[in-house]
Amino acid sequence: MMENIEKINHHNTKFIDENGQLQTIKIPVVQDLARLKTIPEEFIQNPVAAHPFPSNALLDAIDMAKLRSKSGRVMELRKLGSICGEWGMFTIRNHGLDPRVMEEVEQVVKEFFELPFEEKKSSVGTYMDADNMGYGRNFFKSKLQPLDWIDRLTMRAAPVGSADGLRVWPNNPPNFRPTLENYVKAAREVHDELLEALAEAISLDTHSFLQYFDPHTSEINVRINHYPSCPQPDLTIGLVPHTDAAALTLLTQFGSENGLQVMKDNQWITVPWPCDSLLINVGDCIEIMSNGRLKSSWHRAVAQPDMGRFSVALFYRPPRGAEFGPANDGEPNKYKKVVVGEYLDHFYEVSPTVTKQAIMFAKFN
Repeated sequence: MMENIEKINHHNTKFIDENGQLQTIKIPVVQDLARLKTIPEEFIQNPVAAHPFPSNALLDAIDMAKLRSKSGRVMELRKLGSICGEWGMFTIRNHGLDPRVMEEVEQVVKEFFELPFEEKKSSVGTYMDADNMGYGRNFFKSKLQPLDWIDRLTMRAAPVGSADGLRVWPNNPPNFRPTLENYVKAAREVHDELLEALAEAISLDTHSFLQYFDPHTSEINVRINHYPSCPQPDLTIGLVPHTDAAALTLLTQFGSENGLQVMKDNQWITVPWPCDSLLINVGDCIEIMSNGRLKSSWHRAVAQPDMGRFSVALFYRPPRGAEFGPANDGEPNKYKKVVVGEYLDHFYEVSPTVTKQAIMFAKFN
């Protein structure tokens, strides 16, 4: 039973149940629950504990300055292929993004989540039929589904005008949208560089992945995840295990450095990801494009007892109508050609799952 201290606000989340009926569920706002001594029963998931990152393993940051140089590119590509092939994610440094832009992103994100709940709700809407954009919760199939320790805000930043008519960008703080759009514009260049580098790292043509990303029609969704401090972090989870449906996800974090974990050799491993570096997740689209040579990471976020954590994720993918498939690498194709929108619809239909199930949609039997 929830402790009776102060008013706990709720998100009203809609979902389609197994009978195709529209249902509404009230979900407690996790920011309010951080004041409690015990977590409500619906948040209890009893996750398997993680292991520390192995001392003999390699997850050194990829130096993008070396990727941009003639003398250092070959060695850094080799390092990129090795790390990405083993972990499905990697961190980057010397990425060239203006530190002032990163600081402004952190500032407006914190300002939004510091607003009273009613001000946040009046500032932005919630939509279940457009990649679950807006402020609230998503991916629900049942009122019995355990809840994650997270509050979220999701917007579509590209292509330009794709969110017109939807109230998904907060109008408070007033500089929220221009700040995030400025960041997304700069980060797109990093995304494109990495798509070329990843192709080269596994001996494919440089444009094998980038060919699907038209600068005017490719999509970039922004998802801000807020994981408030939790009184019983060992009993719950910040974000359930999943892959990313996108091609690449570029993430920055602030507040804490120990909230991301990845599945490796049937064990959860805590990822060493310092706040002063960016992290890149390989998504399902790249697994398909690379014919399985690069695997999307199965990862999760965990709650922490003493401090909250924010992550800002940019999901980069081809336009919904684009068809893509494995690059010609001389090997038999393990994956089919798929249409982005059809894959995304399938991904959202089966999520969340307890295994890496969504990618089976694109695999040959």
